Amino acid sequence: MGKSIKDSLLLALYRTAYRIKSYAHTLYLKNLPGVKIAATARISNGVVIDITGGGTIEIGEHTEIQANVILMTYGGSIRIGNESSINPNTIIYGHGGTTIGNNVLIAGGCMIIPANHNFASKDIPIGKQGLTTKGITIGNDVWIGHGCSILDGVTIGQGAIVAAGSVVNKNVDEYAVVAGVPCKLIKYRI
Repeated sequence: MGKSIKDSLLLALYRTAYRIKSYAHTLYLKNLPGVKIAATARISNGVVIDITGGGTIEIGEHTEIQANVILMTYGGSIRIGNESSINPNTIIYGHGGTTIGNNVLIAGGCMIIPANHNFASKDIPIGKQGLTTKGITIGNDVWIGHGCSILDGVTIGQGAIVAAGSVVNKNVDEYAVVAGVPCKLIKYRI
């Protein structure tokens, strides 16, 4: 057998093994209590879904969750709509509730954090002062660039674009394009 035929067979075998492993991983995640994943959703290997402390996770039809994404409820909820894409190394928490609409594109390396540590007392360590949670809502048809942080209490309106590296600490209007740390309005799409 020639080297190229052998290499082709090995590659085909590897791809088949990867598909089986991916299918088994998705099947496992779909059967976790408190987790509802649509039949057409695609969950890559390495995705962490953690509902320790309670809460729920819902992932809609034709939504794709890429490798190394972490979804952690911390007693809250995470809802991701239909035909959305969450790219590698993004972390989404659910403390105060996170709702992501349909047709949302979230680039890699983003953080969505619906909670803030309380820090009023100098006499108590910050980690022991509890949390404030308001929740985060991301509308339909939103594009969030690489490396963004979306902070608690924020609503990002339909059709908005958040430039790479931005920190979103206030509401974003529908069809607004925002950028910066903290983010500022650049223009409107229409």
